[in-house]
Amino acid sequence: MNPKRKQRLLLLGVMLVGVSLAVAFGVNAFRENIMLFHSPSDVVAGTVEPGKSFRVGGMVVEGSVQRNADDLAVRFQLTDHAQTIPVSFSGILPDLFREGQGIVALGSIDASGSFSATEVLAKHDENYMPPEVADALEKAGNMPGTAAKYGSRTVVEP
Repeated sequence: MNPKRKQRLLLLGVMLVGVSLAVAFGVNAFRENIMLFHSPSDVVAGTVEPGKSFRVGGMVVEGSVQRNADDLAVRFQLTDHAQTIPVSFSGILPDLFREGQGIVALGSIDASGSFSATEVLAKHDENYMPPEVADALEKAGNMPGTAAKYGSRTVVEP
């Protein structure tokens, strides 16, 4: 074999190995940093690994918001009208956050089953609902526009 051809094949092999390593590192980093969405029903069912960051969305249960007078800590219940989970957050809540509101929270679940949020996102107007929250509510059969009940209370008015 010609030395020039041998050198080109070796260079091509090194380049293929380099590109393969770059793709493998990229896929691994993407897999570790992906932020999945789950509904409260998924969390209660145990499909979420404790300590791993994810997004959870649903409606804030009426009468469940408890604010701490000393700091910015707040606790509330989040529901998809099938299951409910407790959420704790320390920080400034969005102006549109309120009971009966659809929200998406970023954070992780702890060993006790409580969701510790690092960020809370609320809808930006009356007609908007995050697609993930709408899908979760639709699967639970409680899409807004119909009266949805939580216990004996009506959570979503038609």
